[in-house]
Amino acid sequence: MGRGATATLERMAASLGQLEEVEPSFNRAVDLPHGGVLLALPALLVSGLLSQANKYFSLPAGFYGLKTIFLLLAFMSLSRIKSIEALRYHAPGEWGKLLGVDRAPEVRTIRSKVKHLANQEQAFSWSSALCKAWMAEAPEDAAVLYIDGHVRVYHGTTKTLPKHYVARQRLCLSATADYWVNAMDGQPFFVVSQAVDPGLLQVMEHDLIPRLEKDVPNQPSQQQLEDDPSLHRFTVVFDREGYSPAFLAAMKKKRIACLTYHKHAGEDWPKEEFFATPVRLASGQETTMQLAERGTLMSNRLWLREIRKLNPSGRQTAILSTDYRAPAERLAPAMFARWSQENFFRYMRQSYNLDSLVDYQTAPIPETTRVVNPGYRTLDGKVRKTVASLSRRTAEFGALNLEGEIETKKVEAFTQRKSGLQEDIEHLRKEAEQLKALRKATKRHVTYDELPKEARFDRLSTQSKHFIDTIKMVAYRAETAMAQIVRQKMTRHDDARSLLRAVYNTEVDMDPDLEAKTLTIRLHPLANNSSDQAVKHLCDELNSTETVFPGTELRLIYELVSSQNH
Repeated sequence: MGRGATATLERMAASLGQLEEVEPSFNRAVDLPHGGVLLALPALLVSGLLSQANKYFSLPAGFYGLKTIFLLLAFMSLSRIKSIEALRYHAPGEWGKLLGVDRAPEVRTIRSKVKHLANQEQAFSWSSALCKAWMAEAPEDAAVLYIDGHVRVYHGTTKTLPKHYVARQRLCLSATADYWVNAMDGQPFFVVSQAVDPGLLQVMEHDLIPRLEKDVPNQPSQQQLEDDPSLHRFTVVFDREGYSPAFLAAMKKKRIACLTYHKHAGEDWPKEEFFATPVRLASGQETTMQLAERGTLMSNRLWLREIRKLNPSGRQTAILSTDYRAPAERLAPAMFARWSQENFFRYMRQSYNLDSLVDYQTAPIPETTRVVNPGYRTLDGKVRKTVASLSRRTAEFGALNLEGEIETKKVEAFTQRKSGLQEDIEHLRKEAEQLKALRKATKRHVTYDELPKEARFDRLSTQSKHFIDTIKMVAYRAETAMAQIVRQKMTRHDDARSLLRAVYNTEVDMDPDLEAKTLTIRLHPLANNSSDQAVKHLCDELNSTETVFPGTELRLIYELVSSQNH
């Protein structure tokens, strides 16, 4: 039964296979910890947490059903319970009351349920359906999309993973690479995982762009594109890693606008070309930027717009774009708003434990997967090291001069030094040529089955990780929607998420009324009056949705207990 279990008959029926799933049932309760997370339920449902769950997933008959598991995982994410194991340190009976059951499932039960859901291999299909729904609900957000990679470091010791450079730690570590697609305000649409990272360009070309061509709503028709040569389907924004004249030309041919940094900007432009330009940032804030614009011709004869921003320090930031319609005052802030995606990664790591693994299962790597040849990598490193030594010796040889009075000993030492350097240079030059010839004769990429055994690596299973990440995406989008509501009553908009974190972990009183078919959630007062006013406004907005708790007929009513009554 489990400690604290009171639904004896239902659990006995479930053990005998006579119960599909327990129906939520609520009793009056006071001072429920983490009860404030129930205020997120309307936003979670609107964000699609349960809308298509039954279409893609199913659980065998038992006490805990699909809705209970999905709600519990979403509530845990919002309450900053960062792993399934961490739930063992929270009272199961209190969490059960929030879900309408006698006690929350144990950790091993949750793990078993998640594994069962992941083994159905529908996590990616479910995520794709949610992405299409999110884009359809806000087509203006899908018109400009941010693409960037995120490296998840593997801290275990039982698996061998390929090495990736982790910029935030400035180290090359065992990790896997994820590529995210976000809206301009940072809200996520979907993520693609790569066991073998081919780089941003190839992932965009082979995985992301084909999917976006199918999913992005409100794209112009073929006739509209033919009538207007400067019209594009949508815009993708990425950093210098995706800089490639060939890729930009290919996207232009597909009528997809690109926005990226210029990797080889060249000399600074005269400051007289820059003008103070009013711009509106993604947050809605209005400011002024020093902007200038020219046309630029790439190495493949592709004509692009080049926009530069003059920073107060005097440094110039160069932007390239194949969007020939939007004015510079729209493109520049769109490029710089790319940091919203970096902020999203940081926030998800800190608050939602984005980098954690759900399990340590491995999946087979297709034998035809192309990977970097270890032999080529070794030769390439030797070439770079030899060429660097050659450059240093050549520079030293050129800088060596005979100075001061000419004396016999000085001349002999100078001559010996010069001849010694000359010999080193000739030796290094021959060595570099030989190494380059060997590197040229060595295949840069090989298939996975061609790798020697000592160079092979593991691939972590992605189904359970992607399933949990999708629930975290839903939770983040729900939190974002709630933040937009509370900001209407806050003078410091940046504090909205901090307020919501406090709300999720605040105690509540629960009062069900079966005759009136209502479930009243009374939130305890917060730290100050301004926070209470913002939460009252949030409660009013949530009550207007008339949300019914899933699996019941109880309409949710949210109230804030006054400090006097409390």
